[in-house]
Parts: sequence; structure tokens; C-alpha cells
Amino acid sequence: MIRRFSRPVAAAVIVTAAAALLGCSGAPVAPSLSGDVFVHDPAYVHTDDGDYIYSTGNGQIGDGNIQIRRSDDGASWEYVGEVWKTKPEWLPAAVPGVDNLWAPELYEHGGTWYLYYSASTFGSNRSVIALATNTTLDPDDPAYEWVDRGEVISSEGEDFNAIDPGIVEDAEGVPWMSFGSFFSGLQMVELEWPSGLRASDGEPILIADRGLVENAIEAPYIVAHDGWFYLFASRGFCCKGVDSTYEIIVGRSKDVAGPYLDADGGALLDDGGTVVLTSEGSRVGPGGQSVSGDRLAFHFYDADADGIPTLGLLPITWTDGWPTVDGR
Repeated sequence: MIRRFSRPVAAAVIVTAAAALLGCSGAPVAPSLSGDVFVHDPAYVHTDDGDYIYSTGNGQIGDGNIQIRRSDDGASWEYVGEVWKTKPEWLPAAVPGVDNLWAPELYEHGGTWYLYYSASTFGSNRSVIALATNTTLDPDDPAYEWVDRGEVISSEGEDFNAIDPGIVEDAEGVPWMSFGSFFSGLQMVELEWPSGLRASDGEPILIADRGLVENAIEAPYIVAHDGWFYLFASRGFCCKGVDSTYEIIVGRSKDVAGPYLDADGGALLDDGGTVVLTSEGSRVGPGGQSVSGDRLAFHFYDADADGIPTLGLLPITWTDGWPTVDGR
């Protein structure tokens, strides 16, 4: 995940990426995204009132808080502000030196929006995943207010890293949070509704691991589809501009807690993973993904625009039980 970046002076950035539409043949096509698409770690949700993307903050804007963008058509994006102007007061003590807040996740349950986000510093696992809640995503709604709910999990003194949260419900409606970056790999803990906090203080469950000295896997995101749970993850290195090696991989399991296997039967606990999206042309290092409906959101580094982090949106097609995207 990105740890710090500066937003261009220009009010809008226009790039070629993907939005899900159908051509005359019924196959997905990918027109251009436009507007403010200078995004890292997009948490994407499609709603009846428009599409939203929450993303990693910028220390030069709004105290580094999570950024918000909105679109009426899923193609033209407008920057609409930050979650807060200043961080919750408890965060600097929990994570000394924290600047930007990273890698948010948006999840709706029972009429409440749950916003999970990460606080850390580059290369450290003294990290915290925290939670805020709201009854609406519409900044113009009088009821709009993100309420701080405090810490969900800390990795201080642990061998894992509490960043990059992703939420999924199992077949019984029990919420689970996957998370992790480098260190001991990708983990999972059980949550509970309606608080959105941990159900117990038990040890996290390991769901993916590369077993390497530099355990370059992060950003787990689990999608329930057709009786399976699909674990998407970012493999490789982000945050290096056009030298980034990020790519998006996937494995699946019948049980939300795993084991997750790739299309060839390789275990994600043993450096497995089927590639969903990798570098191609000017799109370098795609990763930091989320899914809403039939669209995969991610960032990439645009080689035609000095390697700036840029929003990508691609339609997902399910073929023989596996997700593929136009642009693979």
C-alpha cells in the first residue's frame, strides 16, 4: 500500500482505465475514466445514489485522512473531501509518527456504513485497524457524520501487520475481517454485528503466506460468489512508481477461513495464486483492489503520466468458477 503521496496541482486528471459497460456484442468494453482519479487503495462501492471511492490519504490534505470521490455514472469522478479534517485524538499515541491513513474498506450492514481503515508508518508493523460508522455516504445528507468507533485490532508486538482490512460475511451472516501486509502474511479475524468490532481476542487465522524473507503479499479482499469464497490479494511491491511489481492474484475456498487454492490447486498458504491482473503497457503494478457488484477496482502506476497512482475499474466475468477481467 502507498504510504505518502502528493496530489497534483491540476484540478483533474484524465486517464484511460476501465468502466463496465456492454458493447453491441454483449461483451464488456472499457471507456475512459475522467475527472479526479489520482487514487491509491480504492475502496469502491456501487449504490443506488451513485458510486463512491474511499482511498488512502495525503498528508498535505485534511491531516492525511481518508479521501472521498463520487461519480454519478461510474466513469467521471469528483473529489468531495476527506472523512475528517483531523485524525481521531487517540491515533498518534497508538501509532507514533502516523501521517496518512491508509487502505480503507467500506461495508454496509443493517442500514449502517462501516468504514475500516489503517494507521501505520512505512515498513513498520506497529499498526492499527480502526473503525468509523455512518448512516449515509451522501455528504449533503443532514445525517452525514463519520463517528469514530476506535480500534479494531493492533499488531504492536505481534508478528503480523494490522493494515489493509477487507470485510466479508459467511453463509450464516457472520462478519470476518481479512488483513495483512508482508511480515507473517495475510490473516483473518471474526467480527460481530452491530458493533463491527472483534467477536473475541483469539489468535488470527493465517490465510495466505509466501514463505519468503520479504513476504510481499498484502491487501486481502474476499468475495462470496456462487457458493465459494474468493480471496483476492496484491502480490509483489507497490509504491515504486513505474518500478512497482504489484499484481492481483486469487484463490478460492468453500470455507471463509480457507484453505484457499488457486486454479491449479496451489495453496495460497504456500505462495500460490492465480493471476487476475498484472502489468501491461502503461498500466504498471495494479493492486490495492476491492470489488463491488461486477466491477474490480484497483490502482496502478500510469507510465504515460510519470507513474502517478491512478484509478482502474474493470468488469469481472466469471468463467468456469474463476474471475477474469477485461485487460488481463
